[in-house]
Amino acid sequence: MTSIYDFSVLNQNNQSTSLESYRGKVLLIVNTATGCDLTPQYQGLQELYERYQDQGFEILDFPCNQFMGQAPGSAEEINSFCSLHYQTTFPRFAKIKVNGKEAAPLYVWIKDQKSGPLGKRIEWNFTKFLIDRDGQVLERFSSKTDPQTIQEFLPKIL
Repeated sequence: MTSIYDFSVLNQNNQSTSLESYRGKVLLIVNTATGCDLTPQYQGLQELYERYQDQGFEILDFPCNQFMGQAPGSAEEINSFCSLHYQTTFPRFAKIKVNGKEAAPLYVWIKDQKSGPLGKRIEWNFTKFLIDRDGQVLERFSSKTDPQTIQEFLPKIL
C-alpha cells in the first residue's frame, strides 16, 4: 500500500467504501469514543469541519471500543449520540480496532507512517492523523491534542 487511497473501509452501514473517493482532499482520521473524557473533542472537530470543508477538508470518524469499552452501542446509537450532543456532520464509519492482531489494515498502515509516544501503538481514543492531498500521513497528534491546535496546519496544506 502506498497511500490512503489504496484502502477500503466499512461505512457505518457496514458497506465497503473505498478511500479513493477522498482523493485530492486533506483528511483528518480520528479514532473516537462516545463515553470518554475526551468525547467533547467532537465539538472542536465539528468546528474545524465547518470552517474548512469547503476548501477540501474531511474528517473521517472511526469509533473504537478498544479503550476501556468507551464506544459501546451500535452504529445507529453512536451516530445518534454524536448528532444530538455535538451536531457532527462529518463521515462516520463502522467501529474498528486500531491496535493488536485485529487492527484494521488502514490503521496498521497509518501507524507505520507516523509513530507516537508509544511507538506505533495508538495510546487512546481521539488520536488524530493528518493526511495530505496525495494520501500521505503528514502528522500524528495525540489524543489530548485539542482539535483547534490542528487548525494551524490546515491553511498551509489546503
